[in-house]
Amino acid sequence: MTAFYLLAGFNHFINPEFYLPLIPPFFSNPEKINVLSGITEIILAIGILFYPSRKYAAYSIILMLIAFIPSHVYFIQIGSCINDGLCVPEWIGWIRLLLIHPVLIYWAYCVGNSSS
Repeated sequence: MTAFYLLAGFNHFINPEFYLPLIPPFFSNPEKINVLSGITEIILAIGILFYPSRKYAAYSIILMLIAFIPSHVYFIQIGSCINDGLCVPEWIGWIRLLLIHPVLIYWAYCVGNSSS
């Protein structure tokens, strides 16, 4: 889980053009949201490494994933296609929202409740 969220977090800085169009237009300052998302993912990924902070980090990842739901809904609303960017069949957008996202939430829950 640490590697997953470290890579995702750093990718917000390496490829911001991937994330910026996924931020719904009703949110102001998408650049700031992108940077804060990247920083949050990196910090929480590191928090997962250490037992004293693991539960807090995992539950914070769950909250972060819930906060990302508007972006997934927005992506579906725009037809699961960003001009000059990510473009997939709409059913993949639904799979991402209804299957993959809950699996990520469950994974974080399991990590947060692990004793090792």
